[in-house]
Amino acid sequence: MILGIESTAHTFGIGIVNNGKILVNLREMYTTEKGGIIPIDAAKHHVEVADDVFDRALEEARISCDEIKAIAFSSAPGLAPCLIKGMEFAKKKAFDLNVPLIPVNHCVAHLEIGRITGAKDPVLLYASGANTQIIAYSGGKYRVFGETLDIGVGNFIDNFARYLGLGFPGGPKVQELAKKGKYIELPYKLKGMDVAFSGILTKLKQMKESGKYPVEDLAFSLQETVFAMLVEAAERALAHTGKKELLLGGGVACNSRLQEMCKIMCKERGCKFFVPERSLLTDNAAMIAFQGELQIDDAVPQERFNEIDIHPRQRTDEVEIKYR
Repeated sequence: MILGIESTAHTFGIGIVNNGKILVNLREMYTTEKGGIIPIDAAKHHVEVADDVFDRALEEARISCDEIKAIAFSSAPGLAPCLIKGMEFAKKKAFDLNVPLIPVNHCVAHLEIGRITGAKDPVLLYASGANTQIIAYSGGKYRVFGETLDIGVGNFIDNFARYLGLGFPGGPKVQELAKKGKYIELPYKLKGMDVAFSGILTKLKQMKESGKYPVEDLAFSLQETVFAMLVEAAERALAHTGKKELLLGGGVACNSRLQEMCKIMCKERGCKFFVPERSLLTDNAAMIAFQGELQIDDAVPQERFNEIDIHPRQRTDEVEIKYR
């Protein structure tokens, strides 16, 4: 019975997993009416909601504190103020319950939770706020075969949404606008299996300022262009690695158009396509608990808690995978 804590960015969550089965997956999300994430405010939000989410998770899972065998928490990567508050809460609860801690890499957890879909050895298209990577397992680590050269695809979409005055998170609002738009050509920035978004963002803002283009058309063109880049990069990774499965992960993976484009590509290649349910795509604690079970042999006892720290910039390919 592993309890997981998620606090890398805007979401504070508690998840409980027992032998690979998700018992509960609760979260509270920091949002704004305008602008983006303010890390210090998000961290304050996490402190305010932590105890309540923890208590509700135990209640909904119908378990007692005594049944928890370890606490896993997201130690990397993420916003430092948010990671610190999550770590502090994890250490406090682990001391109170007299259980060990399991630091977990958030990106690896996004990949491994795909196991519940039936994916065995996939290429992961990981599309979230701060992260955009194409990852696959090889030689004891998850290797990054392609990634963004500037900003994450989610931050790119949120930035444009803020420019339109849509608030945070902007992805769902851009998706709604796109349903009423038509295509306008935009720059297409794909270099091997790497992508770049900042130039496209500048072009979109210039087009909006010109007053010649409806925001619906800009939103539609944004999605069609950027998602095509991601899917093409993922297809190149499938060809390069010889793998036959594509797994979609991260908050941007909730977008139905991105899912549709991935399905079409996989069908044409004769590959299997996997995507977890929405609650496991966005930042969540169930995947942290799930990852904690995989890493249970590396659990850190209380006498070594002072050795545990956050790693805000840890890359996916820096994590040694000992359990495969």
